[in-house]
Amino acid sequence: MSEKFTGSFTQQDPIPEAGIEAALAVLRHGRLHRYNTAEGEISETALLEQEFAACVGAKYCLAVASGGYAMGTALRALGVKPGDKVLSNAFTLAPVPGAIASVGAEPVFVGVTESLTIDLEDLQTKIGQADVLLLSHMRGHICDMDLLMAICDGAGVKVIEDCAHTMGAAWKEVPSGRFGAVGCYSCQTYKHVNSGEGGFLVTDDPEIAARAVMMSGSYMLYERHLAAPPKEAFETIRYETPNISGRMDNLRAAILRPQVADLDAQCRRWNERYYTLEKGLRDTPGLQVIERPAQEKIVGSSIQFLLRNWPADAVRDVVARCAARGVELKWFGAPEPVAFTSRYDSWRYAKPAAMPATDLILAGVVDMRVPLTFSLEDCALIAEIIRAEVGLVYQKAA
Repeated sequence: MSEKFTGSFTQQDPIPEAGIEAALAVLRHGRLHRYNTAEGEISETALLEQEFAACVGAKYCLAVASGGYAMGTALRALGVKPGDKVLSNAFTLAPVPGAIASVGAEPVFVGVTESLTIDLEDLQTKIGQADVLLLSHMRGHICDMDLLMAICDGAGVKVIEDCAHTMGAAWKEVPSGRFGAVGCYSCQTYKHVNSGEGGFLVTDDPEIAARAVMMSGSYMLYERHLAAPPKEAFETIRYETPNISGRMDNLRAAILRPQVADLDAQCRRWNERYYTLEKGLRDTPGLQVIERPAQEKIVGSSIQFLLRNWPADAVRDVVARCAARGVELKWFGAPEPVAFTSRYDSWRYAKPAAMPATDLILAGVVDMRVPLTFSLEDCALIAEIIRAEVGLVYQKAA
Protein backbone atom coordinates (compact mmCIF):
# COMPACT_ATOMS: atom_id res chain seq x y z
CA MET A 1 0.00 0.00 0.00
CA SER A 2 1.16 3.57 -0.68
CA GLU A 3 2.14 6.07 2.01
CA LYS A 4 -0.22 6.42 4.99
CA PHE A 5 -1.09 9.46 7.08
CA THR A 6 -0.57 8.81 10.79
CA GLY A 7 -1.90 12.02 12.38
CA SER A 8 -5.08 12.46 14.43
CA PHE A 9 -8.18 14.15 13.05
CA THR A 10 -9.48 14.80 16.58
CA GLN A 11 -6.38 16.21 18.28
CA GLN A 12 -6.65 19.95 18.83
CA ASP A 13 -4.02 22.53 19.69
CA PRO A 14 -3.30 22.73 23.44
CA ILE A 15 -4.95 25.49 25.43
CA PRO A 16 -2.64 28.56 25.36
CA GLU A 17 -0.41 28.95 28.40
CA ALA A 18 -2.17 32.22 29.26
CA GLY A 19 -5.48 30.33 29.36
CA ILE A 20 -4.01 27.59 31.52
CA GLU A 21 -2.63 30.14 33.99
CA ALA A 22 -5.95 32.01 34.09
CA ALA A 23 -7.83 28.75 34.66
CA LEU A 24 -5.47 27.79 37.49
CA ALA A 25 -6.08 31.18 39.12
CA VAL A 26 -9.83 30.55 39.03
CA LEU A 27 -9.37 27.05 40.44
CA ARG A 28 -7.15 28.37 43.23
CA HIS A 29 -9.62 31.02 44.38
CA GLY A 30 -12.63 28.74 43.79
CA ARG A 31 -15.02 31.40 42.47
CA LEU A 32 -16.25 29.45 39.44
CA HIS A 33 -19.86 30.66 39.34
CA ARG A 34 -20.50 33.55 36.95
CA TYR A 35 -21.68 35.88 39.74
CA ASN A 36 -19.31 34.68 42.47
CA THR A 37 -16.78 37.53 42.69
CA ALA A 38 -14.71 39.15 45.41
CA GLU A 39 -15.19 42.80 46.29
CA GLY A 40 -14.05 44.97 43.38
CA GLU A 41 -13.54 41.94 41.11
CA ILE A 42 -15.02 41.64 37.61
CA SER A 43 -15.86 38.08 36.63
CA GLU A 44 -13.98 36.30 33.87
CA THR A 45 -17.34 35.70 32.18
CA ALA A 46 -18.23 39.39 32.08
CA LEU A 47 -14.78 40.28 30.73
CA LEU A 48 -15.02 37.58 28.05
CA GLU A 49 -18.41 38.87 26.93
CA GLN A 50 -17.07 42.40 26.64
CA GLU A 51 -14.05 41.21 24.65
CA PHE A 52 -16.04 39.02 22.27
CA ALA A 53 -18.55 41.82 21.64
CA ALA A 54 -15.64 44.05 20.64
CA CYS A 55 -14.17 41.24 18.50
CA VAL A 56 -17.28 41.04 16.27
CA GLY A 57 -18.47 44.64 16.65
CA ALA A 58 -21.65 43.89 18.59
CA LYS A 59 -23.29 46.03 21.27
CA TYR A 60 -24.26 43.11 23.48
CA CYS A 61 -22.87 39.64 24.15
CA LEU A 62 -23.84 36.76 26.40
CA ALA A 63 -21.47 33.82 27.00
CA VAL A 64 -23.46 30.61 27.44
CA ALA A 65 -23.25 26.88 28.01
CA SER A 66 -23.25 25.84 24.34
CA GLY A 67 -23.97 26.96 20.81
CA GLY A 68 -27.21 25.00 20.97
CA TYR A 69 -28.23 26.89 24.11
CA ALA A 70 -27.44 30.16 22.32
CA MET A 71 -29.74 29.24 19.43
CA GLY A 72 -32.57 28.09 21.67
CA THR A 73 -32.27 31.26 23.73
CA ALA A 74 -32.25 33.41 20.60
CA LEU A 75 -35.44 31.73 19.36
CA ARG A 76 -37.16 32.30 22.71
CA ALA A 77 -35.94 35.90 22.86
CA LEU A 78 -37.49 36.54 19.43
CA GLY A 79 -40.80 35.19 20.70
CA VAL A 80 -40.88 31.83 18.91
CA LYS A 81 -43.53 29.68 20.57
CA PRO A 82 -44.64 26.04 20.46
CA GLY A 83 -46.30 25.29 17.15
CA ASP A 84 -44.56 28.09 15.26
CA LYS A 85 -42.62 27.32 12.11
CA VAL A 86 -38.97 28.31 11.72
CA LEU A 87 -37.08 28.25 8.43
CA SER A 88 -33.65 26.61 8.42
CA ASN A 89 -31.10 24.92 6.16
CA ALA A 90 -31.62 21.32 5.05
CA PHE A 91 -27.82 20.95 5.12
CA THR A 92 -26.76 21.53 8.72
CA LEU A 93 -25.96 19.61 11.90
CA ALA A 94 -28.51 18.19 14.33
CA PRO A 95 -28.25 20.92 17.04
CA VAL A 96 -29.81 23.46 14.64
CA PRO A 97 -33.17 21.74 14.11
CA GLY A 98 -32.73 20.52 17.68
CA ALA A 99 -32.79 24.12 18.92
CA ILE A 100 -36.01 24.71 16.99
CA ALA A 101 -37.58 21.57 18.40
CA SER A 102 -36.43 22.51 21.92
CA VAL A 103 -38.85 25.45 21.95
CA GLY A 104 -41.67 23.33 20.51
CA ALA A 105 -41.44 24.87 17.06
CA GLU A 106 -41.36 23.09 13.69
CA PRO A 107 -38.42 23.33 11.26
CA VAL A 108 -39.20 24.17 7.63
CA PHE A 109 -36.16 23.08 5.67
CA VAL A 110 -34.72 25.12 2.80
CA GLY A 111 -32.60 23.50 0.10
CA VAL A 112 -28.84 23.57 -0.46
CA THR A 113 -26.83 24.64 -3.52
CA GLU A 114 -23.65 23.17 -4.99
CA SER A 115 -21.81 25.87 -3.01
CA LEU A 116 -23.17 24.16 0.13
CA THR A 117 -25.06 27.32 1.09
CA ILE A 118 -28.78 27.85 1.57
CA ASP A 119 -30.72 27.91 -1.74
CA LEU A 120 -31.98 31.49 -1.95
CA GLU A 121 -34.50 30.64 -4.69
CA ASP A 122 -36.01 27.96 -2.46
CA LEU A 123 -35.93 30.41 0.46
CA GLN A 124 -37.88 32.92 -1.62
CA THR A 125 -40.61 30.35 -2.29
CA LYS A 126 -40.88 29.40 1.42
CA ILE A 127 -40.31 32.79 3.05
CA GLY A 128 -44.00 33.30 3.83
CA GLN A 129 -44.21 30.18 5.99
CA ALA A 130 -42.42 31.56 9.07
CA ASP A 131 -41.41 34.72 10.92
CA VAL A 132 -37.87 33.55 11.74
CA LEU A 133 -34.99 32.03 9.77
CA LEU A 134 -32.35 30.14 11.73
CA LEU A 135 -29.58 30.35 9.13
CA SER A 136 -26.75 27.84 9.45
CA HIS A 137 -23.42 28.82 7.90
CA MET A 138 -22.83 25.10 7.60
CA ARG A 139 -19.21 24.02 7.53
CA GLY A 140 -18.13 27.63 7.15
CA HIS A 141 -19.86 28.37 3.82
CA ILE A 142 -21.48 31.82 3.73
CA CYS A 143 -24.16 32.63 1.14
CA ASP A 144 -24.78 36.03 -0.48
CA MET A 145 -25.80 37.75 2.74
CA ASP A 146 -26.94 40.93 1.01
CA LEU A 147 -29.47 39.01 -1.06
CA LEU A 148 -30.53 36.82 1.85
CA MET A 149 -31.18 39.83 4.08
CA ALA A 150 -33.09 41.57 1.28
CA ILE A 151 -35.38 38.53 0.98
CA CYS A 152 -35.89 38.29 4.75
CA ASP A 153 -36.25 42.01 5.40
CA GLY A 154 -38.76 42.27 2.54
CA ALA A 155 -40.89 39.57 4.14
CA GLY A 156 -40.45 40.79 7.72
CA VAL A 157 -38.56 37.62 8.69
CA LYS A 158 -36.03 37.89 11.53
CA VAL A 159 -32.69 36.14 11.02
CA ILE A 160 -30.68 34.24 13.61
CA GLU A 161 -27.23 33.26 12.34
CA ASP A 162 -25.71 29.97 13.45
CA CYS A 163 -21.99 30.80 13.28
CA ALA A 164 -20.67 27.63 14.88
CA HIS A 165 -18.35 27.16 11.87
CA THR A 166 -17.76 30.84 10.98
CA MET A 167 -16.34 32.55 14.05
CA GLY A 168 -13.72 34.85 12.51
CA ALA A 169 -15.23 34.65 9.02
CA ALA A 170 -16.94 37.51 7.16
CA TRP A 171 -19.00 38.49 4.13
CA LYS A 172 -17.80 41.71 2.47
CA GLU A 173 -15.75 42.45 5.61
CA VAL A 174 -18.84 42.25 7.87
CA PRO A 175 -18.23 39.58 10.54
CA SER A 176 -20.38 36.48 10.42
CA GLY A 177 -23.19 36.85 12.94
CA ARG A 178 -23.64 40.58 12.38
CA PHE A 179 -26.25 40.54 9.61
CA GLY A 180 -29.29 39.17 11.42
CA ALA A 181 -31.01 40.07 14.66
CA VAL A 182 -28.85 37.58 16.59
CA GLY A 183 -25.56 35.79 16.00
CA CYS A 184 -24.84 32.49 17.78
CA TYR A 185 -21.40 30.88 18.10
CA SER A 186 -19.95 27.68 19.51
CA CYS A 187 -16.86 27.15 21.68
CA GLN A 188 -17.03 23.35 21.48
CA THR A 189 -13.69 21.56 21.11
CA TYR A 190 -13.86 21.26 17.31
CA LYS A 191 -14.76 24.92 16.73
CA HIS A 192 -12.52 28.00 16.46
CA VAL A 193 -12.04 28.55 20.19
CA ASN A 194 -12.03 25.63 22.59
CA SER A 195 -13.56 25.41 26.04
CA GLY A 196 -14.81 21.85 25.59
CA GLU A 197 -18.33 23.21 25.34
CA GLY A 198 -19.74 26.73 25.36
CA GLY A 199 -21.10 29.47 23.15
CA PHE A 200 -21.89 33.14 22.55
CA LEU A 201 -25.01 35.09 21.65
CA VAL A 202 -24.56 38.60 20.21
CA THR A 203 -27.08 41.26 19.20
CA ASP A 204 -27.53 45.01 18.91
CA ASP A 205 -31.15 44.83 20.08
CA PRO A 206 -31.46 45.76 23.78
CA GLU A 207 -34.75 43.91 24.28
CA ILE A 208 -33.41 40.68 22.77
CA ALA A 209 -30.23 41.01 24.83
CA ALA A 210 -32.15 41.68 28.03
CA ARG A 211 -34.41 38.69 27.50
CA ALA A 212 -31.41 36.47 26.79
CA VAL A 213 -29.63 37.67 29.95
CA MET A 214 -32.71 36.98 32.09
CA MET A 215 -33.13 33.52 30.58
CA SER A 216 -29.45 32.72 31.20
CA GLY A 217 -29.98 32.87 34.95
CA SER A 218 -29.07 36.43 35.96
CA TYR A 219 -31.11 36.31 39.20
CA MET A 220 -31.61 40.09 38.92
CA LEU A 221 -27.83 40.57 38.86
CA TYR A 222 -27.83 41.84 35.27
CA GLU A 223 -26.13 45.10 36.28
CA ARG A 224 -22.91 43.13 36.81
CA HIS A 225 -22.69 42.43 33.08
CA LEU A 226 -20.34 44.54 30.97
CA ALA A 227 -21.83 43.66 27.56
CA ALA A 228 -25.54 43.85 28.42
CA PRO A 229 -28.03 46.68 27.85
CA PRO A 230 -28.69 49.31 30.55
CA LYS A 231 -30.93 48.42 33.47
CA GLU A 232 -33.86 50.27 31.90
CA ALA A 233 -34.11 47.49 29.30
CA PHE A 234 -34.91 45.02 32.10
CA GLU A 235 -37.63 46.97 33.87
CA THR A 236 -40.60 45.04 32.46
CA ILE A 237 -39.14 41.85 31.04
CA ARG A 238 -37.43 40.85 34.30
CA TYR A 239 -40.90 39.91 35.59
CA GLU A 240 -41.97 38.15 32.39
CA THR A 241 -38.91 36.12 31.37
CA PRO A 242 -38.27 32.61 32.72
CA ASN A 243 -34.90 31.61 34.14
CA ILE A 244 -33.38 28.83 32.01
CA SER A 245 -29.92 28.92 33.56
CA GLY A 246 -27.15 28.55 31.01
CA ARG A 247 -24.65 31.40 31.29
CA MET A 248 -21.00 30.36 31.08
CA ASP A 249 -18.90 29.85 34.22
CA ASN A 250 -15.67 31.67 35.06
CA LEU A 251 -13.43 28.65 34.44
CA ARG A 252 -14.36 28.24 30.80
CA ALA A 253 -14.35 32.01 30.32
CA ALA A 254 -10.79 32.17 31.64
CA ILE A 255 -9.70 29.50 29.15
CA LEU A 256 -11.37 31.35 26.27
CA ARG A 257 -10.20 34.92 26.77
CA PRO A 258 -6.66 34.40 25.36
CA GLN A 259 -8.10 32.37 22.49
CA VAL A 260 -10.48 35.15 21.47
CA ALA A 261 -7.57 37.58 21.57
CA ASP A 262 -5.62 35.28 19.22
CA LEU A 263 -8.52 34.41 16.90
CA ASP A 264 -7.28 36.25 13.80
CA ALA A 265 -3.89 34.53 13.91
CA GLN A 266 -5.52 31.12 14.36
CA CYS A 267 -7.84 31.76 11.42
CA ARG A 268 -4.85 32.54 9.21
CA ARG A 269 -3.27 29.23 10.23
CA TRP A 270 -6.47 27.34 9.32
CA ASN A 271 -6.63 29.01 5.94
CA GLU A 272 -3.03 28.09 5.13
CA ARG A 273 -3.98 24.46 5.68
CA TYR A 274 -7.29 24.72 3.85
CA TYR A 275 -5.79 26.25 0.72
CA THR A 276 -2.97 23.67 0.71
CA LEU A 277 -5.62 20.94 0.71
CA GLU A 278 -7.75 22.71 -1.89
CA LYS A 279 -4.77 23.14 -4.22
CA GLY A 280 -3.93 19.46 -3.92
CA LEU A 281 -7.51 18.39 -4.70
CA ARG A 282 -8.11 20.66 -7.70
CA ASP A 283 -8.51 18.99 -11.09
CA THR A 284 -8.97 15.54 -9.60
CA PRO A 285 -11.14 13.59 -12.08
CA GLY A 286 -14.62 13.05 -10.65
CA LEU A 287 -14.07 15.40 -7.70
CA GLN A 288 -15.67 18.85 -7.49
CA VAL A 289 -13.98 21.46 -5.30
CA ILE A 290 -16.32 23.94 -3.59
CA GLU A 291 -15.54 27.36 -5.05
CA ARG A 292 -15.45 30.18 -2.51
CA PRO A 293 -16.71 33.62 -3.60
CA ALA A 294 -14.37 36.61 -3.45
CA GLN A 295 -16.70 38.40 -1.02
CA GLU A 296 -16.26 35.64 1.56
CA LYS A 297 -13.50 35.71 4.17
CA ILE A 298 -13.29 32.06 5.15
CA VAL A 299 -12.00 30.12 8.14
CA GLY A 300 -10.91 26.77 6.75
CA SER A 301 -11.29 24.55 9.81
CA SER A 302 -12.85 21.87 7.62
CA ILE A 303 -12.96 21.15 3.91
CA GLN A 304 -15.66 19.64 1.72
CA PHE A 305 -15.82 18.35 -1.82
CA LEU A 306 -18.50 16.81 -4.01
CA LEU A 307 -18.55 13.44 -5.72
CA ARG A 308 -21.51 14.43 -7.90
CA ASN A 309 -23.71 11.68 -9.28
CA TRP A 310 -21.46 8.93 -7.93
CA PRO A 311 -23.07 5.59 -6.99
CA ALA A 312 -23.33 5.18 -3.23
CA ASP A 313 -21.07 2.13 -3.26
CA ALA A 314 -18.34 4.09 -5.05
CA VAL A 315 -18.46 6.88 -2.45
CA ARG A 316 -18.28 4.30 0.34
CA ASP A 317 -15.28 2.76 -1.42
CA VAL A 318 -13.47 6.13 -1.48
CA VAL A 319 -14.19 6.69 2.22
CA ALA A 320 -12.98 3.20 3.13
CA ARG A 321 -9.84 3.39 0.97
CA CYS A 322 -8.89 6.76 2.45
CA ALA A 323 -9.53 5.45 5.97
CA ALA A 324 -7.18 2.55 5.29
CA ARG A 325 -4.50 5.15 4.55
CA GLY A 326 -5.25 7.16 7.72
CA VAL A 327 -7.49 9.86 6.22
CA GLU A 328 -10.88 10.24 7.97
CA LEU A 329 -13.60 11.40 5.60
CA LYS A 330 -17.27 11.81 6.52
CA TRP A 331 -20.09 11.33 4.00
CA PHE A 332 -23.42 13.13 4.24
CA GLY A 333 -25.10 10.86 1.69
CA ALA A 334 -25.51 7.77 3.84
CA PRO A 335 -29.16 6.72 4.33
CA GLU A 336 -28.59 6.22 8.07
CA PRO A 337 -26.98 8.84 10.36
CA VAL A 338 -23.35 8.14 11.26
CA ALA A 339 -21.74 10.26 14.01
CA PHE A 340 -22.46 13.91 13.16
CA THR A 341 -23.37 13.29 9.50
CA SER A 342 -27.12 13.08 9.96
CA ARG A 343 -29.35 14.75 7.36
CA TYR A 344 -32.68 16.54 7.37
CA ASP A 345 -34.54 13.30 6.59
CA SER A 346 -32.93 11.70 9.68
CA TRP A 347 -34.68 14.17 11.99
CA ARG A 348 -38.10 12.55 11.96
CA TYR A 349 -39.41 14.73 14.77
CA ALA A 350 -39.31 17.55 12.20
CA LYS A 351 -41.62 15.76 9.70
CA PRO A 352 -39.57 16.96 6.71
CA ALA A 353 -40.97 17.11 3.20
CA ALA A 354 -39.01 15.37 0.44
CA MET A 355 -36.36 17.54 -1.25
CA PRO A 356 -35.03 15.62 -4.29
CA ALA A 357 -32.70 18.38 -5.54
CA THR A 358 -31.11 18.71 -2.12
CA ASP A 359 -30.87 14.92 -1.81
CA LEU A 360 -28.79 14.80 -4.99
CA ILE A 361 -26.29 17.28 -3.56
CA LEU A 362 -26.12 15.70 -0.10
CA ALA A 363 -25.49 12.33 -1.75
CA GLY A 364 -22.14 13.65 -2.94
CA VAL A 365 -20.96 15.73 0.03
CA VAL A 366 -17.70 14.51 1.58
CA ASP A 367 -16.35 16.34 4.63
CA MET A 368 -13.05 16.42 6.51
CA ARG A 369 -11.82 18.21 9.63
CA VAL A 370 -8.64 20.31 9.37
CA PRO A 371 -7.07 20.47 12.86
CA LEU A 372 -4.36 23.05 13.47
CA THR A 373 -2.17 20.19 14.67
CA PHE A 374 -1.70 19.31 10.97
CA SER A 375 1.37 20.76 9.28
CA LEU A 376 1.23 22.07 5.72
CA GLU A 377 3.18 18.96 4.71
CA ASP A 378 0.50 16.84 6.38
CA CYS A 379 -2.17 18.64 4.35
CA ALA A 380 -0.28 18.10 1.10
CA LEU A 381 0.01 14.37 1.88
CA ILE A 382 -3.68 14.11 2.80
CA ALA A 383 -4.66 15.77 -0.48
CA GLU A 384 -2.38 13.39 -2.37
CA ILE A 385 -4.03 10.39 -0.69
CA ILE A 386 -7.57 11.61 -1.41
CA ARG A 387 -6.64 12.46 -4.99
CA ALA A 388 -5.15 9.00 -5.58
CA GLU A 389 -8.03 7.06 -4.05
CA VAL A 390 -10.75 9.12 -5.75
CA GLY A 391 -8.92 8.71 -9.03
CA LEU A 392 -8.66 4.93 -8.67
CA VAL A 393 -12.33 4.48 -7.82
CA TYR A 394 -13.43 6.89 -10.52
CA GLN A 395 -11.41 5.05 -13.18
CA LYS A 396 -12.75 1.71 -12.00
CA ALA A 397 -16.33 2.97 -12.29
CA ALA A 398 -15.82 4.58 -15.69
